[in-house]
Amino acid sequence: MSEEENFIYGTFPENFKWCTATSAFQIEGGTTEDGRGRSIWDTFCQISGNIIDNSTADISCDSYHRYMEDVSLLKNLGVKFYRFSISWSRVIPEPTKGVKVNEAGIRYYNNLINSLIAVGISPIVTLYHFDLPQDIQDEGGFLNEDLLVKCFKEYAEVCFQNFGDRVKYWATFNEPRQICTLGYGLGLMAPAVHSPKTGIYQAAHSLLKAHATVWHLYNDNYRIHQNGKVFIVLCSEYVMAKDPGNDSDVEAADLAMQFKLGWFAHPIYINGDYPSAMKNKVLLLSQQEGLKNSRLPEFSEEDKKFLKGTSDIFGMNVYTARLAEYQQRDNPPSQPSLDLDEIVKLSVDPKWTDCGSIWLYIIPSSMRKILNWIKKEYNSPEVLLTETGFMDKTGSLDDEHRVNSFKLYINEVLKAVTLDECNVIGFTAWSLLDNFEWNFGYSEKFGLVNVDFSDENRTRKPKKSYYYYAEIIKNNGFLKPPK
Repeated sequence: MSEEENFIYGTFPENFKWCTATSAFQIEGGTTEDGRGRSIWDTFCQISGNIIDNSTADISCDSYHRYMEDVSLLKNLGVKFYRFSISWSRVIPEPTKGVKVNEAGIRYYNNLINSLIAVGISPIVTLYHFDLPQDIQDEGGFLNEDLLVKCFKEYAEVCFQNFGDRVKYWATFNEPRQICTLGYGLGLMAPAVHSPKTGIYQAAHSLLKAHATVWHLYNDNYRIHQNGKVFIVLCSEYVMAKDPGNDSDVEAADLAMQFKLGWFAHPIYINGDYPSAMKNKVLLLSQQEGLKNSRLPEFSEEDKKFLKGTSDIFGMNVYTARLAEYQQRDNPPSQPSLDLDEIVKLSVDPKWTDCGSIWLYIIPSSMRKILNWIKKEYNSPEVLLTETGFMDKTGSLDDEHRVNSFKLYINEVLKAVTLDECNVIGFTAWSLLDNFEWNFGYSEKFGLVNVDFSDENRTRKPKKSYYYYAEIIKNNGFLKPPK
């Protein structure tokens, strides 16, 4: 039975959090204004061939100057929560040179936060959404654990001190798997470090310690006065067995989930350490490569105690799914990497709807399945869905495909909440605006609102999906149409 045929009517719990989201580098522009320092993405965009349309985010949606237009759009949408990120280098331009705060950056985010609160919208603030200050990367970035932990703690403290009286939801890192896999493993995104054998795992190790350090900083010094929550935003495709009747495929799917989601979730939500399946697999392959120790770093017992429990809610970005089958390998690969360490072959079903991106297929049922997987694996945590979105190439106002996709995905959330008792506390539509979509520049559009990037005023026009999402928010779900 298809999702359309299996559609249910009903409403979400009374305090369900409806939200939309953006990130600083993708919408702000103003990359050289008012003392902002350089980030790794400023550097990455200047290298020919890195961005598919050779664009930059120097202006983007110009939200650095037009944030009040965004606030107006948010108010009319009806959301009570808005997830955005702070540009680290706008607040502390050169973190390795000490905590020299850029007051213009503080003023910008204070103005944005105050404007949101004035219209009844609570900020959900992400501290790190891919845009590492370049001067930290110049000294190793996520591969320099001590420096990253020190600088991230100092940056977080500045944010807690300046904004924490009004911000009650703090996300430390957005999509750590993407940061490490694409930034320090495959080298496809900034800072373009190609180290699929070891760098990818070291970056993750540093990130987890930086996250836990900031959680403890808040817990020990700010929670009692500010009464907020600190969490991390994870992401994963839902991986299912290509042949559900084949035990090897079922095992392969679970192994893939441990590598994709468990890599970061297991240390935080279970026992302070990486999943056993991941540890065993990487150790075995490392030994086959002639190495004495695993390429996956180890946590000390002290580290494990420090890491466990360091997230107040389970932040989760959900987009798509993959099929898994076991991939037999007789010899260790000449170039080990995360994907090869999994020993899993991933594929897509040719019947799945392709929305024009190389990675995003529309599989609504994957939403309910991954929420149930999280419930079972991590003892039913409070889940805040922090991103779900759909792209096209045109930015058309008549985005019926996005309307239908949101309808079906949100309905799967409703099933998970009402039928399966999954503890989901909110849903976030990615994104409020068409924006700079990383390596794809302006060639892919995810916005509920069209932005005219050829117009110096960056004119914003709501799409059909904006009005549809507003209706869902107004009804807190899906009301049965009158007969």
